[in-house]
Amino acid sequence: MQLLSSVNPARRPPGPRKPPGPGSRRPPGRRAASAARFLVPFVLLAVVWEVAVTVTGTPMRVFPQVEDVVRALARMWGEGDLLRHLGASLRRMGIGAALAVLTALPFGIALGVSARLSAFFAPLLRFSVALAGIAWIPIATLWLGYGDGAVIFIVWNAMFFALTYNTMLGVRQIPMPLLRAARSLGASRARMFWEVLLPGAMPSVVTGLRVGLGYGWRGLVAAEIIATNAGLGYALFLAQKYFETDVIIASMIIIGVLWLLMDRLVLAPLERRTVERWGMKAVTS
Repeated sequence: MQLLSSVNPARRPPGPRKPPGPGSRRPPGRRAASAARFLVPFVLLAVVWEVAVTVTGTPMRVFPQVEDVVRALARMWGEGDLLRHLGASLRRMGIGAALAVLTALPFGIALGVSARLSAFFAPLLRFSVALAGIAWIPIATLWLGYGDGAVIFIVWNAMFFALTYNTMLGVRQIPMPLLRAARSLGASRARMFWEVLLPGAMPSVVTGLRVGLGYGWRGLVAAEIIATNAGLGYALFLAQKYFETDVIIASMIIIGVLWLLMDRLVLAPLERRTVERWGMKAVTS
């Protein structure tokens, strides 16, 4: 049994869960209504966009119509450019995010546990937050050249500080009696890390991951504009070079839709479930 469960009276030991009741899930009608409400602003935006461009007679070189962007998306898909740029961006994002998690979590937990370490590094963390991500692109290209290395470094840099800071806050929010009880039970440092500190900080960690991935996504696009020859950011740069405003808007839409899907389908449910599992909330019958 994990220490966090055994020493926290407000937490119920893991066991077989009861099957969900009839009211535990939203009915399909409510899910459809929620999805419709989410899409309404985008539909209205597309209508206003189409009407404004048509009424003003704006040429496509300045701003395209909706159907121009749809044709650009179909062309990018048919020529294979969409999958090539999308695959390059997602691969770099995945590697940079994994490195950020592997380095920020231990460091953030160490800062949360040690007041001296936190006092020493706190000014550096605050200083680095303003510089994280995009501001490092020039020096990243000098250090690592143009290519995947510079982009992955920017993603890691953009995520690292937000994830470290939230992890530190999460460790500090663990009740002190819980930490003392775990130590009195003879928990080793490894068990304290895996069974008390990391689970106790997990709600803040997931929040930091959600924020950090947003920073990392923006840093990825900016770095790809400068440092690569493939990726969604590079697609924006290439389209601007040839005055293809339909491809520019299409690439922007792809970037926004990808982030919405990642946030709504992965990060938001992960955050909700993590808070429910590790949120230090009393369990009532």
